[in-house]
This record gives sequence, structure tokens and C-alpha cells, in this order.
Amino acid sequence: MGRYTWGKTASALALAAAVAAVSGCSSSDDDKVKPAAATPGAVTVTDATTEFQAAVTKFDEDGGCLEKTPGTCWEQMQALVEPARGLRKAMNAEKSVGPDFWTEAYALIDTMEKGIAVGEDKGATAVGTNRPDVLGSAHDLSDWLDENPIK
Repeated sequence: MGRYTWGKTASALALAAAVAAVSGCSSSDDDKVKPAAATPGAVTVTDATTEFQAAVTKFDEDGGCLEKTPGTCWEQMQALVEPARGLRKAMNAEKSVGPDFWTEAYALIDTMEKGIAVGEDKGATAVGTNRPDVLGSAHDLSDWLDENPIK
């Protein structure tokens, strides 16, 4: 009797799984996912570039990071990395140029990410300081964006 009950239960579960799978596979147009480029509010490379370069300009106009003490520049470092992340997303979505075009820009953003991944500002004079990775690369990326506009 136990085998018979187990078999009925297993069959019922299999049937329920099949029904759930089939009902989840609708082919109606309403269920289709819209492409990322069609998403309202998607940021263009031009907008992301403007936002990133504005962050670099603000950093410079605010005096940069003059303190050598560790921890005194963490907020400024994060303020540069966030728009760089948005820029990377916009670059990934841009179809007018291929990924080879962005190679140097990707490398600079990767270096910024490596510097911020430390989780703190190591200071200006510390061995293994992460400031050049974040701050230097941000300025280099801003220059690269000026030199390599999308046409």
C-alpha cells in the first residue's frame, strides 16, 4: 500500500510541475522582456560622460584631496567611482562602437574599482595607497573621454 500511495503522490507532483512549467511559458507579446535600450530613463554615453566629468571637475574645484592622512579622502573617492560605474553601464549599452573602442576606458574603470575595493582610503603616503588607482585613473579617464568622443 505504501508504494501505491507514494506513486500517486509522485505522479501528482510531476503533473503539478508540468502544469506550472507550461503555464509559465506563455508566448503572448505582453510577457516579452523589453530590450535595455528601450528602457525609459536609460542613460546615454553622452549623459554618463557629462556626469562623470562633472564629478571630476567638482573634485578638482573643491581642492582635490590635500590631506595625506588615511581616511580623509574616502568620500571623494566614492563620489568619483559611482558615476564611473554608470558610465560603464552606458558604454556596455552603446552599440555604435564595439567593445574594442572602450578597452582603455574599461581598464581605467577597472583600476578605479580595484582601488575602491580596498574599502577605505589608505592615505597619500601609505605603502600600497589606493588613491592613485581611484583619483589618478578618474582624471586619466576624463582625459580619455575628451580625446575619444563617439561620432
